[in-house]
Amino acid sequence: MSRKNLAIRHGSNGGKPQALRVEKAAGKVSGELDKVIHERMRLGIISALAANPKLSFTELKKLLNTTDGNISVHARKLEEAGYVTCEKSFKGRLPLTEYKITKDGKKALERYLDHMEALIKAMKNR
Repeated sequence: MSRKNLAIRHGSNGGKPQALRVEKAAGKVSGELDKVIHERMRLGIISALAANPKLSFTELKKLLNTTDGNISVHARKLEEAGYVTCEKSFKGRLPLTEYKITKDGKKALERYLDHMEALIKAMKNR
């Protein structure tokens, strides 16, 4: 549906085009989305960590079905934002990298999910 056609549809708010209200609400909500979390792989990492006390590099890689480089780059972005911590150690003679979500990471994910729910609600109520 074109923008022109969307603008023709009216809601019950005194004649103001409903589609324009939804578009404005969606624009506001999407403009407030946390760009660090919004990227697909980072959303996967932080969601997995929110559901688990900690995950190793290998566990995240398998869970998200991705490459070493992908996990490294995106986990580092989350770490730089203060959303996850990275702890390196050894298990026997093998290196072990483990990630945990931080309090700030949990809050950021909750805000992100609230924004997404508001966007969904705005679209359903049009």
